[in-house]
Amino acid sequence: MESASPSKGLSLPTKILLGLVLGATVGVTLNVLYAPPLGQPATGTYASVAAFADGVVKPLGDLFLSLLFMVVVPVVFSSLFLGVAGLGSVGKLGSLGGRTLLWFLVTTTAAVLLGLLLVNWFEPGRAVTAEVAAQIKAQYAGDAQKRIGQSQQATGWVQMLVDIVPRNVVAAAADNGKVLGLIFFALVLGAAAIRAPREKTKPLCDLCEALYDLCVRVLAWVMQLAPYGVACLIFHATAKLGLDVMKLVGLYFVTAMGGLIVYQMIGITLLAKVFAGIAPGRFYRGCRTLVVTAFSTSSSNATLPTTIRTATDEFGVPKEIAGFVMPLGATMNMNGTALFEGVSVLFLAQVYGVDLSLGQQALVVGMAVLTAIGAAGVPGGSIPLLAIVLTQVGVPAEFLALILGVDRLVDMTRTVPNVTSDLVCSLWLARREGVALKA
Repeated sequence: MESASPSKGLSLPTKILLGLVLGATVGVTLNVLYAPPLGQPATGTYASVAAFADGVVKPLGDLFLSLLFMVVVPVVFSSLFLGVAGLGSVGKLGSLGGRTLLWFLVTTTAAVLLGLLLVNWFEPGRAVTAEVAAQIKAQYAGDAQKRIGQSQQATGWVQMLVDIVPRNVVAAAADNGKVLGLIFFALVLGAAAIRAPREKTKPLCDLCEALYDLCVRVLAWVMQLAPYGVACLIFHATAKLGLDVMKLVGLYFVTAMGGLIVYQMIGITLLAKVFAGIAPGRFYRGCRTLVVTAFSTSSSNATLPTTIRTATDEFGVPKEIAGFVMPLGATMNMNGTALFEGVSVLFLAQVYGVDLSLGQQALVVGMAVLTAIGAAGVPGGSIPLLAIVLTQVGVPAEFLALILGVDRLVDMTRTVPNVTSDLVCSLWLARREGVALKA
C-alpha cells in the first residue's frame, strides 16, 4: 500500500489507525458518561449523542463504505477474468482452483473447531441467568425478529447451488452482497478465453486491464478518506454499543473475541510462516492497511480491492493469482465468520439449556462452514444464516437477540481473519509457482 514519505507527514496506515483510536475513544467515553441503563429510553444528553451518531456520523461512514463498494463489482469481474485468462491452460486453472478450495475448506474448519473448543472449555452460556437473558432479549427483540425474517427468506442448499449460475449477469452483479453469480460468469468466461485464439480475446483483456487499473486508481483516492470514514464508523459502533450489554454477556464477548484474536495472531501467523515463508513482523507490516480497513468496514467485499493491492504491491503476488484467489475468498473463505458461528451456536445452546452431543457439534461444524460460504461479505451478513444453524440444533432463533448488542464489534474483528486468510492463500500459491515474494 502507499505510504507517505517522512517529509509529507504520517503514512496512510498510521492516519487510519489514529482515526480508529480517536473515534473509538470518543464513542466509548460518551457511552460511559451518558448512556442510560439497559432497557431504559435514551434521554437528555445521550439522546442528542445517539441522534448525532445516527443522523450525521453514520451517514458519513456509510458514504465511505459506499465508495469502497462502488468498485467491488468491476474489480471482481476484471480481476477474476484476467486471472483465469492469464493462467494459460485449463489444467492449471483446475490445479489452482483445487488448491484454493482445499485451503478454504481446511482453514475454515480449523477455525470452527477452535471456536467450539473454547466454548466447551469456558462454558460462557452457563453464566447468563434467565433474568439477564430476558432483559437483553427485550432490548433487542425487534432487531432479532428482523434478522430472523431475513433468514427465513433464505433458500435451501440445492437451490443455492442452482442460483450460482445466473440467468441475468447484470442482475447478479446488482445483487448487493451476493456476487457468486458474477464470479461464476467471470470464471467461465476466463476459461473460455484460455481456449480461444489470443487475437480474439485481446480487446476484452485490454478492456478489463484498463478497467482494473482505473478502479485501483479510484481506490487510492477513496483510501485518502479512510481515516475520516473509519473514525465515523467506529464512533457510531462504540457510542451505541451498550457497555451494560457487553458486561452481561461478557464471557461470550471475551470468548468470541479471544478466539478470533488467537486464530489471527497464532493460526494465520503460523500459516504465513509455514506455507509462505513470511516472518510475522514482515507479514503484519505488509498488511497493516488491510487489517485496519477490514476491521473498520466489517466487510470482506468492501476490503477486496485493498486485499488485492496488498498481495500484489506489498508481497509481489502475480496479478493472475491474486485476481483469482481474492474474489473467491471474499465470498467463500470466511474463517472468522465460521469461528464466530461456532461460538455463538454453542453459547446460545448453553443459555437455552441444550447440551449438544458430539454428533450435534459435528453438525454445527459442517453447517458453520457451509453458512460461512453462503454469508454475504457485508457487515452483519452472517447473522441471518446463523438463525438457520440455531434452529437445526433445537435453539429458538429469537435467542439471537442475546448477541446482537455486541455483534458489531465482534463483526469488525472476525473480518480480519477472513481477509488475511485469503492473503496467505495467495502467498502460498505464488510460492508454489516459484514466485520470489518481496522480502
